[in-house]
Amino acid sequence: MCGIVGYVGKRNAREVILDGLKRLEYRGYDSAGVAVLHEGRIELRRSEGKIQRLVEKVKAGALSGHVGIGHTRWATHGRPSEANAHPHVEGGIAVVHNGIIENYLALKEELKRSGHSFKSETDTEILAHLICREKKGRSLEEAVREALKRVKGTYALAAISSDEPHKIVGARNECPLVVGLGEGEAVVSSDVTAILNVTRKAIFLEDGEVATVAGDGVEVTDLDGKAVAKTPKHIDWSPVMAEKGGYRHFMLKEIFEQPRAVTDTFRGAVMEEAGDIFFSDFNIPIETIERIYLVACGTSWHAALVGKFLIEELAGVPTEVDLGSEFRYRNPLVGEKTLVVVISQSGETADTLAAEREVKRKGAPVIAICNVVESSIAREADWTLYTHAGPEIGVASTKAFTTQLTALYMLAIYLARRCAGIDRGYGTELIQELLKIPHKMEQALDREDDIKKIARKYFHSSDFLYLGRGINYPIALEGALKLKEISYIHAEGYPAGEMKHGPIALIDEKMPVVVLAPRDAHYAKILANMEEVKAREGRVISVVDEGDTDASDKADDIITMPSTSHLLAPIIMSVPLQLLAYHIAVLKGTDVDQPRNLAKSVTVE
Repeated sequence: MCGIVGYVGKRNAREVILDGLKRLEYRGYDSAGVAVLHEGRIELRRSEGKIQRLVEKVKAGALSGHVGIGHTRWATHGRPSEANAHPHVEGGIAVVHNGIIENYLALKEELKRSGHSFKSETDTEILAHLICREKKGRSLEEAVREALKRVKGTYALAAISSDEPHKIVGARNECPLVVGLGEGEAVVSSDVTAILNVTRKAIFLEDGEVATVAGDGVEVTDLDGKAVAKTPKHIDWSPVMAEKGGYRHFMLKEIFEQPRAVTDTFRGAVMEEAGDIFFSDFNIPIETIERIYLVACGTSWHAALVGKFLIEELAGVPTEVDLGSEFRYRNPLVGEKTLVVVISQSGETADTLAAEREVKRKGAPVIAICNVVESSIAREADWTLYTHAGPEIGVASTKAFTTQLTALYMLAIYLARRCAGIDRGYGTELIQELLKIPHKMEQALDREDDIKKIARKYFHSSDFLYLGRGINYPIALEGALKLKEISYIHAEGYPAGEMKHGPIALIDEKMPVVVLAPRDAHYAKILANMEEVKAREGRVISVVDEGDTDASDKADDIITMPSTSHLLAPIIMSVPLQLLAYHIAVLKGTDVDQPRNLAKSVTVE
């Protein structure tokens, strides 16, 4: 989820691009760069770190011209560094890119055999080389179209060429790209945020479209060169609204980004026909592993609890879950035959990092599940399974959590094929269920209006109880955490079977009880729990499968969700609980994105 800005027109491109990159810094902030066409050559400036470092570097040396492209990066391939920063330049072609090129390794080997050499660890540099190779005898837009026919994956890109100094070529596939049209000038960007200081008139590219952008307008084609008619739209968002994609808060935007984030996390790793998961560079000594520990804090700990269910059911390996803040203080019994999986969105969580260092000192192999490339936890692990949620600005985690669940499901399949010997057919079945999840998440998000009504009904409550059974009880914990984090309402999550061991004493007509009731092996038991709540005059809000009648009859309010495999239900069940917490917090008037006393990354003990 990087930020792209390109400019062609009469102004100094550098100034427009840097202004746009500052507005897009929320999309990525580990490195940045700008390339400007000047007197027939490409002038390049790049730097590691936030945009301000690039601004200072540009000020230190002359950089002027009327056509250019810029980028602020969220690393997916290659650590954050100046060499890996965009734009990437090859043979008079400069390219910036957002997305993931799945077949970049195969393309890189092919290009090496034909004499190309590479300066970075990124997948994006492949695009510069491919376009350069296809450019001979062709226009820039023709070269881009031919290059993209070789590419498998997702992209929004912008390219310039030193021998065609009056245009930018942009293209998209599953990553947004917008073209802003001004008077004698145009802006290309991954988000409308960056165009608003130039124009409010824009066209939005669709998948498979290529735009040739000049100061006097834009021409759009498909990958075969066939013209595509586009009608400009007027954008009436404020710059702040544009940063949030028109959503009121970053948290809501990130909730709605989850189908894309989950897709990006499993993209390129699933081998459906083989019924297996591919993780590059994984050479875990599976045959020696006797036990697995999952170590995390906060929301990531809830993901780890789900991971225990997944790994034990699919792979048959005994699995323990520990809080990072407690793990190293109890002399954990780990060693060479113990696989430790540490989970952290930021990769800088102090307690989890300390736990990782302790188990490595004791000789245990370590896998990190992390969202930030080259973070401390990722660097110090033996292997890293990156989620691809992109930057998460809201303090309360949403898309980072569901991508962690996705990564754990993938890891469980990977281990199951190697530890439990599950066959190809069952592996394929598990993967097919995963591939359906993004669409089912979109269906879940379509219930937002129903959830808003329930939020209005209960937002004055002072206490909530969340109940779930089996693999969904960690989601009850997570739902309660989300509510108290952002609304400041006291909430408790419990395994439903434990309700009679304490929480039932709190239930009365003022207590909303949120019950996760998918039709799984625990369904009869959860119905009995709902009856027990109703007998104490509690108010039941039940999350149920579509078409359910039994649980619905026992609830005061219901939220229906698309049904899925019980192993993937936690991902679907997370969505309504996130929305319920969000809309209650909005009604209470709290600071949703930056709730009091909380920080996005807890880097001190």
